[in-house]
Amino acid sequence: MSGSSTRRWPVWVAVGASIVVVLALLIWLNPFLLIDTSVDVYLRTHGVSHHHVDVDGYQIHYLEAKAPAGSPDKPLVLVHGLGARATDWAPLIPALAAHGYHVYALDLLGYGSSPKPRDGDASLAVEEHITSGFLQALRLDKPDVAGWSMGGWVAMKLALDYPERVRRLLLYDSAGLYFIIDFPHTLFTPTDRAGFDALMQRIEPDHPRMKMPGFVIPGMLRRFEKNRAIVDSSFHSMLTGREILDFRVHALQMPVLIVWGTEDKLTPLATGLRLHELVPQSVFVGLRGCGHLAAAECSKQVLPETLKFLDAEPPLPASINYLDAPK
Repeated sequence: MSGSSTRRWPVWVAVGASIVVVLALLIWLNPFLLIDTSVDVYLRTHGVSHHHVDVDGYQIHYLEAKAPAGSPDKPLVLVHGLGARATDWAPLIPALAAHGYHVYALDLLGYGSSPKPRDGDASLAVEEHITSGFLQALRLDKPDVAGWSMGGWVAMKLALDYPERVRRLLLYDSAGLYFIIDFPHTLFTPTDRAGFDALMQRIEPDHPRMKMPGFVIPGMLRRFEKNRAIVDSSFHSMLTGREILDFRVHALQMPVLIVWGTEDKLTPLATGLRLHELVPQSVFVGLRGCGHLAAAECSKQVLPETLKFLDAEPPLPASINYLDAPK
């Protein structure tokens, strides 16, 4: 090795060490940065694009994935849950588009890359209004509408209030029916490690899972704090009881798919089964070993069941079926 090469070697070590330190600092400050960037790269490389559309003076952000050229236009709108964002649908979006669906996944008002409400109101009624305006702004003619958790509640309200505007309704571990809440109201806005662990225990199944390293927790808690007012507004509107749909869902006339993780500890399996009973034409799919995040963590089972439901002509008859999650 030459003398000049030997002298350069410590320089490259210093540069490399500096990069590592900067990356570590960035991850500590914003532990979601790496995840968000990876998801965005995945979506963009699979043809998913970012857009904004004006809805009531708000620039609502959404993801769009087009079906292969020459496909008939079959719009599918995805509505995320409490404290979530459009990118949570990432495991399903490219595959749904590849199978012929024109996918739109919006960030509800106050969530993701959409602006916060000017008056701080992110209630279910407001989010339904935003979703309805989103369909109008993009001139979506009777799309299929899918909702996950709180997004299922919003989607059901939309389908009940504007049945002529929804072709088929898809619900994944959906909120909307009454059940006893056996967790603190602060569950979704943790302020310490214990609170964060309690949230993870609720949204994930009981089987062993990766424990989040302690050094990233402060950054995660900062993100929860940033979104606290919006999440509290949405959750408060869910707790008032005025929007409970137990006595309305029987009026749903379109085909309905209900997908549920059997280990869901947030919206219990019994709630999904009761929803199936109240909507006689519904198709129920239980996913054994999956929790509240079944639509993402068990997407390999969710996708074929979703496509089977969407593609069926005539619509699938009412049924109950259970599938095993991958080991």
